[in-house]
Formats: sequence, C-alpha cells, structure tokens
Amino acid sequence: MNWITNYVRPRINSMLGRREVPENLWIKCPETGEMVFHKDLEGNKWVIPASGYHMKMPAKARLADLFDNGEFESLPQPRVAQDPLKFRDSKKYSDRLRDSRLKTEQEDTILAGLGKVQGLKLVAVVHEFNFIGGSLGMAAGEAIVKAFERATSEKCPLVMFPASGGARMQEGILSLMQLPRTTVAVDLLKESGQPYIVVLTNPTTGGVTASYAMLGDIHLAEPGAEIGFAGKRVIEQTLREKLPEGFQTSEYLLEHGMVDMVVKRHDLPETLARLLKILTKKPVSAANDMNSGAIALAASA
Repeated sequence: MNWITNYVRPRINSMLGRREVPENLWIKCPETGEMVFHKDLEGNKWVIPASGYHMKMPAKARLADLFDNGEFESLPQPRVAQDPLKFRDSKKYSDRLRDSRLKTEQEDTILAGLGKVQGLKLVAVVHEFNFIGGSLGMAAGEAIVKAFERATSEKCPLVMFPASGGARMQEGILSLMQLPRTTVAVDLLKESGQPYIVVLTNPTTGGVTASYAMLGDIHLAEPGAEIGFAGKRVIEQTLREKLPEGFQTSEYLLEHGMVDMVVKRHDLPETLARLLKILTKKPVSAANDMNSGAIALAASA
C-alpha cells in the first residue's frame, strides 16, 4: 500500500478543501486534439462540435436518442451459461465479465429495444463497445436472435447498430456458433417481409462483419467508421503492401459500393424513418431537406 497516496494526500486535500476532478471531465478529439467538456459532448450526441468527429456512443444513449421522446420497451436479456470454458488469460474471464458489468451497468454487450421512430414501430439492437470490445459471445448472440424473433412477431423492421471487435475468444467455438445462428435469424426476418437496416459504427470488424453486420437490405455508416474483417496492420503484413489512404473507412467503402449511404449521427433517426417508410410502402412526408430521390434510390438498390 502506498501510504502517501492512500493516506497522506487525502488528509491534505481534506484540510485544504480540494476536490478530486473526475478523469473523464474533458475528452480529447482524436483528430484535432481539441479538449471538449464531457457534458457538451454528451449534449451533441457524442460528436465533437468543431471537427465533427464521431466518438463512440453508449448503447443506452443510442437507444434513447433513436426512439421518439426516448421512450421504448427494453427487451429482456437472455440467460446463458457463464464462462463455459473456464477461460483464463492474464485475467479470469469471469472477472472480466464482472468488471464490464460494473463499468457499463449491462449484463452483456447487446441492448435491444422496441419503440417508434417518427411514428414507425421498429426493433433496434445496439452493441456496447465498452463491454469487452462489443464482442460477440453466447449472451450477445442469444439477445440478437431474440430481438429478430420479436421483430418478426411484431411484424416490424429491425435496425442494427454494430460496434464490435468480433467474436469473443474467451468462449471459443461457442462464440463462433453465433455467426450462423444470427444469420438464420436475419433470413427469418426477411422471409416475413420485414426490412433489415444496418448502421455501421466505429469499429465494426471481425466475425460481426462476417455475419449479420453485412446482411442488411440497406447499409448506412457513420462518418469515419472503421469497417472490415481483419485489421489494416494484419492485411499489410500479409500482403506486404501499403494499403490506400482511408482504407476500411465508411467513406472508402461508400466509394467502392460496400456501403449505401454515409449519414451523420444527428440525421440518423430521420433518415432511418424515411428509408423504412419507403421499404414498407408507408406515406413519406415531403417536408424534408434531404434528397428524397437519393434515399429512394438507396432503398431500391
């Protein structure tokens, strides 16, 4: 125990009336280095005001921002076996789960909700990247499958917001089994005639990209999002070639036909509502600044 840090310093601070400053009070923009007050960033939907850089948005905030008036029904978290392989690396997997639950106040990486966006009922599924990198494990896979089943039974569209480093290595083959399971769930929703839209956020990689994240009827992406299977460094080491500037960003994928639209976070609820109304053949309001023809073209592509 460091007695200076743990005893002497608190005593001095209490005598002088000093207050501890939270570590996350100011957040640094990764692009410009600008320091942004945490509350200002949160109020701007976790987008840096000056540079427009899209920071990672907490899953709970994402759902509240998407649905009308922030009102939605939280879908239950399925119960699955915990640490089935008794995995341990530098730390026990059970300890990682416990720490992530304390940090995020979530059972696992997936949050799902049922609500309305501009009056249109839909199910939204969001990855929480702060929960073990948004990785796909048994609990996440089961939550995704249940969300697709709920959308199918409610006869409404589903919107997916992936943010993941891929499969969860601590669950081995049990994690990889979630790839075909979620793919089947996507197919069942499409067979019921309901649209499935994916909003690719930063980052979307690994097994998530190799399954449900790239199976949408339409793929939107937030600006600057990293999207791909293997990382840029791994690809460069394998090919022994320098990759193009901006490789695996949403803008690069838009130019090469892998993404239909790049949409700023502030415009997502409106864009999603218009796309889904087009896909479900519901009336679309003409009073909109966006190019309706471009959206309709993306919806029919």
